[in-house]
Amino acid sequence: MAAPGMTTPAVRGRRLQRIAGAAALLGVLCAAAFGWRWWSTQAACLRYEPAEGDVIFQSLPHGPIVWAIEGVTGSPYSHCGIVAKQDGRWIVYEAYEEVSATPLRTFLFRGRGGGFAVYRLRSPYREHIPRTLECCTAYLGRPYDIRYRLDDETIYCSELVYKAYRDATHGQQLGRLVRFGDMNWRPYETLIEQVEGGAVPVDREMITPVDLAKAPQLEPVFSYQLRVEQPEEADAPPHSKGAPVTRDGRPRDRSQEDHVAGEDRPHAE
Repeated sequence: MAAPGMTTPAVRGRRLQRIAGAAALLGVLCAAAFGWRWWSTQAACLRYEPAEGDVIFQSLPHGPIVWAIEGVTGSPYSHCGIVAKQDGRWIVYEAYEEVSATPLRTFLFRGRGGGFAVYRLRSPYREHIPRTLECCTAYLGRPYDIRYRLDDETIYCSELVYKAYRDATHGQQLGRLVRFGDMNWRPYETLIEQVEGGAVPVDREMITPVDLAKAPQLEPVFSYQLRVEQPEEADAPPHSKGAPVTRDGRPRDRSQEDHVAGEDRPHAE
């Protein structure tokens, strides 16, 4: 007989069997959940009929920066890219680790939970798609901008789409620029200061994924496990309707249009 407080080999063996059984069951459940997600995302990919110029939004896997992006902007849209066809294959121009052309399937399966939402330029604006995609290539290879500035040295995801459309349309704006200080930055102040190496840039203007999605030139055409952000109506502020903007992405002062004609404006070749 075993002494009080001690277990026999048979008891220990049964406990190990129970632990092993529970671990095996957990593994089966995890595999089933992963398999279900994979097949669900695969089915969504098959239902989605891509077109060049589609802007795709997704939620990236959780992490401090992703939590901050989604928390500051109040939206699950933490990444986006624009669809093109290259050598017969669908790809997405995106600013991820750097600006690159990523296979569409790779892009879609990267999203958290496999969810994504697709927006398409409305008919009056689709003539700009070929030039917009061409303008994306001018930014290929530029590093990702974790500080979310509007300079051209480094590029973040929604900035790439915004600037490509701007360059293609001689300065028209796709989406509304927002001031960083007007968003929900305070819960993430410590992280922002670490990234900036200093104070929070409250006066910095940026184009966030969700504000890009709300551009009145876009309309939602497909979504899977990700909510759709409705584009702004026709009574949106003038600078969000495609008004000209300066080279750094800010709305141009029309009162000075005659003085700046030909300056800071990219032209189609």
